[in-house]
Amino acid sequence: MKEIFTRRSIRKFAQKPVEKEKIDLLLRAGMQAPSAHNQQPWEFIVVQNKDTLHQLSLVTPYSQPAAGSAVTLVLLANSKNIRIESAWQQDMGASAENILLEATHLELGAVWIGIAISDAGAESVKKLFGLPDHIRAFSLIAIGYPESAQNVFVDRYSDTRVHYEKWL
Repeated sequence: MKEIFTRRSIRKFAQKPVEKEKIDLLLRAGMQAPSAHNQQPWEFIVVQNKDTLHQLSLVTPYSQPAAGSAVTLVLLANSKNIRIESAWQQDMGASAENILLEATHLELGAVWIGIAISDAGAESVKKLFGLPDHIRAFSLIAIGYPESAQNVFVDRYSDTRVHYEKWL
């Protein structure tokens, strides 16, 4: 699957909207993720309004790419659907990765912005969207057409990190 090897974090976007059909495919990809006990905790807010994108760019020190994106997906977990408490972030991570790979497949750029790792960031997202207590902010994915078409493959494989049957 070439998308695994060509996906890169893209933080600068061309001023071009992302088509609704592509946004729908991104959301479908996110909802096809594996999920512990099939709990599927995901909920999504699709943000295209420039003022809201700007506000999202301020929720953490790392969320600036949202301001220049054509669309940012807010990935949320509905705790009413969580049956295995220790697995919801894994479920959401799988959903996020599916979205990132689909974005690459659709020739879009995207970057994953962690929110659940920051209490302040999660609280900012909760306030911005008026989220009820049972909805947990997980991440943002800023998406758009890349400002630059250049994508250089970087081989990250290292056989020193592979161990067969035992550690050494």
